[in-house]
Amino acid sequence: MEIREIFAKLERINDPRQAWKVKHIMADVVAIVLLSTLGDANDWEEIQMFAVMNEDILRNYLELPHGIPSHDTIQRVMGVIDPKVMQSFVLEWKELVDANEKETLRKILNIDGKTMRGSGDVNHKPLHVVSAWSKEDGISLGQQTVNEKSNEITAIPKLLDQLRISGYTVTIDAMGCQTKIATKIRQKHADYVLAVKGNQGTLHNELIEYFNDEGLCQRIKEAGRYHSTLEKHRGQIEKREYYQTDDIQWYEDRKQWTGLKSFGMSQNTIEKNGNITIERRYYICSLEPDIQFFARAVRQHWSVESMHWQLDVTFREDNNTTLDTRAAENLNIIRKWSLSILKLLDVGRKVSLKNKRKMVGWNPIKYLSMVFGI
Repeated sequence: MEIREIFAKLERINDPRQAWKVKHIMADVVAIVLLSTLGDANDWEEIQMFAVMNEDILRNYLELPHGIPSHDTIQRVMGVIDPKVMQSFVLEWKELVDANEKETLRKILNIDGKTMRGSGDVNHKPLHVVSAWSKEDGISLGQQTVNEKSNEITAIPKLLDQLRISGYTVTIDAMGCQTKIATKIRQKHADYVLAVKGNQGTLHNELIEYFNDEGLCQRIKEAGRYHSTLEKHRGQIEKREYYQTDDIQWYEDRKQWTGLKSFGMSQNTIEKNGNITIERRYYICSLEPDIQFFARAVRQHWSVESMHWQLDVTFREDNNTTLDTRAAENLNIIRKWSLSILKLLDVGRKVSLKNKRKMVGWNPIKYLSMVFGI
């Protein structure tokens, strides 16, 4: 893909700044932030430094009529862009990347939240960003910001309203296990696998009692609705077991959950140093029993948590103290965009995403050209 295609799209950003005060083109600033973030820059000053050090390269593709903007200007410009507009460029980029690819997997959308701890101080609560992450697409399809984790319940329906998710299966942890959210997902012509915990007290207790029946679990196995895996890692053995059943007629409140078709359970048994721990988790699904897909949906929910981990470890997000909420959210979008780009970057050897960023920073001409055609 030619980088000019991406930058041409960025030029469509509506610039609300007063024209007579503008020295730096908005599309140039966004491009600087994206390329600098790929090149291991984590805060506004580092972004400016990357651009200054590589100005000759950037001038081949950007106008830069007044040179490289200051870090304060970069942050200020990023603070006037609507995050929904920024997210739209990520989706258009993905469409360019996928133009010649065929879909082979049923897609799963994982929704989860992360607090950007550096975006708050004694006078401001940090932003909590609820993201919709697709491992198959390799990108975040959208996000919604709130002031506290407890507001995820209100954020998730707003996020779903923004997304085109027909045909996806949506996984959400127990915070999002709400009847209104299940209805919203089905209205969007998608399916759901929702984790059930104590916030759905009666349902949770009934599922615990239901799956405690060993005879029932044996019958589920015999019906071919059971799957297990065994993994050995760092001195421990982990057995993962999955059960799914369409026996839901016993549940009196089933009609409250739009499209409910099955219940599921996962059981993780970990053996380490002679000690054994067992953890069970319970799910409600709008899916007919398909144990292989159910197991994949449950297991894959960790990918959104892995993405959040990458934001902290690879991009040091929690160390960034940006208090301007729009600038902070736009930088979060660009980090997730960069994460998707880095995963596509083949450097010829197996290296971490953190080290890929360093390689881009050390030799931007070589490595950026591999992704963008610079």
